Amino acid sequence: MDQLHLLWEYQKADMAADKMEMSIKRSPTRQKLTKYRDYFMEQKTANERIENEVAAMMDRLEALKDAIRMTDEQLHSLQAKIEADMPADLEATRQMLGDARRFQSNLNAYEQEIKQIRKDAADREKQQLDVKMRAAKAKGEFDKLKVLYDQEAKEKGKELDALRAAADEKAKPIEPEYMERYRTIKLHSVPPLAVLYGDQCGGCNMSLPSSVSRRVKSGELVECETCGRLLILP
Repeated sequence: MDQLHLLWEYQKADMAADKMEMSIKRSPTRQKLTKYRDYFMEQKTANERIENEVAAMMDRLEALKDAIRMTDEQLHSLQAKIEADMPADLEATRQMLGDARRFQSNLNAYEQEIKQIRKDAADREKQQLDVKMRAAKAKGEFDKLKVLYDQEAKEKGKELDALRAAADEKAKPIEPEYMERYRTIKLHSVPPLAVLYGDQCGGCNMSLPSSVSRRVKSGELVECETCGRLLILP
């Protein structure tokens, strides 16, 4: 048997192994497993985002408390100053009253912001609880499916190993040049070899010049001008 036909026999074994490998990857159990894993990771990311938001809120809350203490001190200092030394004229009185109103306005704004932060933090706490519950449920489903998938993958893995071993055995008498050509073509065309029926490529069904058939018959390595597959006679 010539090298091309040995390669053809190898291709059949290689395609059988690829088919089994794809079957494992496309397993409904694996797809569900991936779905639960991705969903769990989404909930984990959401939980981290909420935690960061709450942490930022707590930092802002502390900053507001400091601002309130400082503003309150300024207001009391102003009141003490007014009580100790009444303003000498109307302009000074207006200035002090303006400062007092500004301090009080700031205090009101700080207190309103604190109130809103506490409300938002309570909302985030509820959201986080929901996220954790969804994550726990997804993790539970993932763990149950993982047991089934591991068993399924183990059984199919044995079949895949046997198919790969059979393909490797068929590859032994094939010269490295042919195997390298096969692997290179497989990167863009699967399967890499196609039968030439008359002047038509069996891979892409495109008609080729009659000279192609003569070159293939002469033993030359010829690739289809359209799909790039290595051509072999029936």
